[in-house]
This record gives sequence, C-alpha cells and structure tokens, in this order.
Amino acid sequence: MIAYLKGILASTTADHAVIEVGGVGYLVGASSRTLAALGPVGEAVMVHTEMLVGEDFQRLVGFASADERDWFRLLTGVQGVGARVALAILSALEPAELNRAVAAQDKAMVARANGVGPKLAERIVRELKDKAGGITLGPAAAAQVAPVGASADAVSALLNLGFRPAEAGSAVAAAEDELGTSATLDALVRLALRKAAK
Repeated sequence: MIAYLKGILASTTADHAVIEVGGVGYLVGASSRTLAALGPVGEAVMVHTEMLVGEDFQRLVGFASADERDWFRLLTGVQGVGARVALAILSALEPAELNRAVAAQDKAMVARANGVGPKLAERIVRELKDKAGGITLGPAAAAQVAPVGASADAVSALLNLGFRPAEAGSAVAAAEDELGTSATLDALVRLALRKAAK
C-alpha cells in the first residue's frame, strides 16, 4: 500500500492531480479542497493516499490531511457511498464540519454535496454516528452542545491540533458542562485541552 506521496506537483484538473515522484507521475484523484490546498504546479507537495483496487481498476486517491483520508474511509464504508460520492462530500465539507454534521445528525448539511440525496445523507449520519466518535450525549445535553458558536470552533481547534473527533468532541463537551454555554472560545479551548490531556 502507498501511505503518502511526496514529490512535485506536475498538473491538476477538476478532479485529480499528477504528482511526480522520482521520475514517475502518479495520477491521484482528490477532493476540490485537497486540490486547492496543493498549491501551484511545480512546487513540492505531500498527500496522504488511499489505494482503491477493484476487479478491473486501480486508483490512487489523495488527501491534504490524514483527517480527510480517515473520513474518506468512513464514508466509503457506508452502503451506497463510493469514492466519487465520498470525494464530493469532502469537497463540500471540511472534516471538522463533517464531524459536527454527524455528531448533530444534520443530514441537510451532508446533503449539500453533489450526488447526495436526503435518504443517503440520512444513512450517512446514522451509520457514522458511532464510528466517527462524535459527541455522544443524551438529547438534552446534545442540544446544549449543538455544533454552533464557540463549542463548534473549539472542536475545530482541537481537530486542527491533531485530536481525534471523539476526543475533541468529548473534551469540549466536558469543558462546556463545567464553564456553561456562555463560555468564550479561549476558555473552552484551554479547559478542553486540560481535560483531553488527563
């Protein structure tokens, strides 16, 4: 398996890039977010990869971050979600947004992606609720930790620091329980980091 590619960006199109590594050009499918993050042609790039192998094809898919790759794996594990649909979802939503949508069971947010209807969006948020390790709380507490405002930004901050979605969500939820719903982003992040470190 190819875990990542580090080389020179040779070209990009709407749905893939060619990365030259040691004189070999690798065609790598990618979301529009990853393609935008790669930078200009001719520059050095590094992408995390996932190799898709079928009876009659081999395809390499690239991601700007390990989080995006992990979400791709989760999404393609849902019945009816192939690589194309997963990349469309990742083009429409950042990993942190996708985590919040799944945690809040917000199928409308997932349905914003091209090729994702209401039924498929509902299946995605339902099936990934536990697998993604979203904020798992009772209905009343979940309403307080709705993915808006400071709590959503705090979860996003922890995800950007490398925390897993489950760790980030539970740490922020615990911090908000202690500080209250009117807590500032700075206070939430500080306390969530302390709680996550325990």
